[in-house]
This record gives sequence, structure tokens and C-alpha cells, in this order.
Amino acid sequence: MADSKSPAPKLKNDAEIDTTLVRQLADILNDTSLTEIEVERGELRIRVAREVTAAPVMQYAAAPMAHAAPAAAPAATAPLTMPSDPATIVAKQGEEVKSPMVGTAYLQASPEAPPFAQAGDKVKKGQTLLIVEAMKTMNPIQSPRDGVVREILVGDAQPVEFGEPLVLLEA
Repeated sequence: MADSKSPAPKLKNDAEIDTTLVRQLADILNDTSLTEIEVERGELRIRVAREVTAAPVMQYAAAPMAHAAPAAAPAATAPLTMPSDPATIVAKQGEEVKSPMVGTAYLQASPEAPPFAQAGDKVKKGQTLLIVEAMKTMNPIQSPRDGVVREILVGDAQPVEFGEPLVLLEA
């Protein structure tokens, strides 16, 4: 249905497609983290979208895990990952409850609610210690066993990485 005299193809309702506008919209998508953009001019509506694949998400989630593996060898990574003060190292002993995902940690259900757990609290296996919000979903992080909360290692509304220690538990 393209008019041979017009550089832009015509739609059924005779509205011209502005290819320059489509290219500009595509450039905006490439320059930003947007996945879709839409413009309306009268009866003409142009929507440009790009498909987001799961592969980049998997790479992002896998990257912190690869970084966490060398931490098992403290001698090789001591200058980068461990504090230089021996008293700090001793104070961090206990079972770490780690984040199962990338997200934002919340210590209470709402700003006015009391914290789920605090240092010194006795907790039961399965009790919620905090919440990690990921992709608008609140995920309770539960105690893996009965014990005492030795330390909360993250602040409220703090971003957390996969495998990052959140809470220290002791028997």
C-alpha cells in the first residue's frame, strides 16, 4: 500500500509513517534502559519495543556468585574482601543467612511496624528474619534453624546481592 511518490509508506487510514521518528524512538531505547516507547499523533500511534531476553538477567545473577566463590580462600582475597582488624573478623563468626536473590532488604513489614528480628532475639526455624523485595515481590527470608540473632548485617531498604550475608545466627 505504499505510494511510489511518497518516501513514507501509508497506512490504511492514510496516516504516513514517519521513519525518522521511528529511528529516533529506537535510538532512545538503545540509549536508555527503556524496553518500550509509544508516541501518538492524531490517529497515528507508533510503538517501538525491544525484547528483553532472560540471558542478561542470568549473567547478572551469576556474576556475584562467581565473586563469592574465591572468598572461601581467605589468604588469596584477604586484602579485598576481609577487614584488616582481627577483632572485626572474630565478631562476624556465626552462621550466615544469605540472600537468595538480588533485591532490596527490608527489616520490617512497613515503616511503622516493629522489625522482624533484632540482635539478641531468639528465633525459631522458619521464622521471618527480614524481607527481600525483588521485582515487586516481597520474599520472606526465614531462619534456617532455631537460634539467636547475633547481628543484622544489612540496613533497612538496602540493596543486596545474591549470596550476600544478611543475618548472623548463633546456637
